[in-house]
Amino acid sequence: MHLISLVILLLLSWLYFRWQKVKVFWARRNVPHHPPHPILGGLTFLQRENPAVWMKRIYKEFRTPYVGTWMFWRPALVINSPEIARRILVKDSNVFRNRFLSSGTSDPIGSLNLFTVNDPLWTYMRRRLTVVFTAAKLRALQRLITTKTEQLCERIRSDVSQNKLIDVRSLFADYTTDMIGAAAFGLNDNATITGESPLRHVTKTFMRYNLHRGLSWSSIFFLPEMVDVFRFSFFPKNSIDHFKKIYRAVVKERGDFEYGISEINDLLDVLRKIKYDAVQNREEITEDMLVAQAAIFLFGGFDTTAVAVTYATCELAYHTHIQEKLYNELQEAKKRRGGRELDANALSDIDYLTSVIKETLRMFPSMGWLDRIASTDYKIDDNLTIPAGTPVYVNAIGMHYDDIYYPNPEIFDPDRFMPENEAKLTPFTYMPFGGGPRNCIGQRFAYNTMRNTLASVVQNFKILPISDFPKPEECSIEKRGMFLAPDRPLSVQFIPRC
Repeated sequence: MHLISLVILLLLSWLYFRWQKVKVFWARRNVPHHPPHPILGGLTFLQRENPAVWMKRIYKEFRTPYVGTWMFWRPALVINSPEIARRILVKDSNVFRNRFLSSGTSDPIGSLNLFTVNDPLWTYMRRRLTVVFTAAKLRALQRLITTKTEQLCERIRSDVSQNKLIDVRSLFADYTTDMIGAAAFGLNDNATITGESPLRHVTKTFMRYNLHRGLSWSSIFFLPEMVDVFRFSFFPKNSIDHFKKIYRAVVKERGDFEYGISEINDLLDVLRKIKYDAVQNREEITEDMLVAQAAIFLFGGFDTTAVAVTYATCELAYHTHIQEKLYNELQEAKKRRGGRELDANALSDIDYLTSVIKETLRMFPSMGWLDRIASTDYKIDDNLTIPAGTPVYVNAIGMHYDDIYYPNPEIFDPDRFMPENEAKLTPFTYMPFGGGPRNCIGQRFAYNTMRNTLASVVQNFKILPISDFPKPEECSIEKRGMFLAPDRPLSVQFIPRC
């Protein structure tokens, strides 16, 4: 009994002295910070506030180049300076090559995908997967895009004729699931029309949040050491189980991995070639590694794109002058092409369309923050050097809403990103897709999808607000997730133009 009491006393003493050291970490370095919570550190917002909302708030509270915080008891640094962000993400990216988040060995699909995995596997996979997102590959998708946008408009017309209240995010998620399924895996589904398909069933389960899911993501992003202890997973198990069945069926249909791949048409072909080359070179590439890349392309793309288009559509509903200007720009571009439909190349030349999308992503970036971890001691400036292993968080959304860089940042104003104005923006104050070598690999695909979607919708419908639904900027954000998305359905009124 005395031995147990002694052990408890020693443990409590160790925790006490450890806490005394932890809580003064940033004070001793003269770094501005809020006092840490004795258990959660700086993470008292978890499950009560979206991380992007927290980042935005502390940016406004401190207005300093960096702010100290704690990931539970681990000191971390939030970067509010575009110059320091540039050094971390680009100039010294070799020091910050890896991310802090991790899904652990108990979750191979979650831990091996391009979003979460670290070097050397990250470099290998990134190099091999880049071929999927070339300009030539995106041009080859034009027929698919045209078909799907026509189906999208047909679905909207059908819902309007039946006086249905349209959940805009769900509508666009049906469409983006089809788009990614076809572009990445060659699937020919019809969720855009019907709202249902095997792949859409998978993505719907991924969108459901509960307490366990929230705790899983909180641990993966901010306390990865505990992921294996509690066997948390990045993706819901039922989503991955269904997705694996679809993946295996499509791979089998194409001939598995035993034959060489003569032509790369989509992501699945790239994954098949990775496996084939690994077999030839006697390297180990497991099925989980390949499924992980397919999964992150689907799950990382369908909802982020759908949410961005949802916000853009709702902003256009509340800013009819911007909507009509965009409509007129699209009509003028179509006239210049002799009435022919606008393809990806033509749409990319319409500056105002791109500006509408960029302004949407400024106000509503998918995450709003970028995490890295220092591999060595690193000098932030003349006053601060952080030790190896320190997580850093580039506060993108804070800079997106800084009135020094973006006057009246709460106002939706696409003119900020017209070429003559965009050239004046401070570098690294706009990062909806990240920055540096670990930027979003699907950025080009996302822009292409958003341009085609918005152009098609605006050309076919007038978009008006519905009074029962909040403005996008007034709608609260999901608290349990890590990505920035509305916590309730949003709806607008679509009026056919002809």
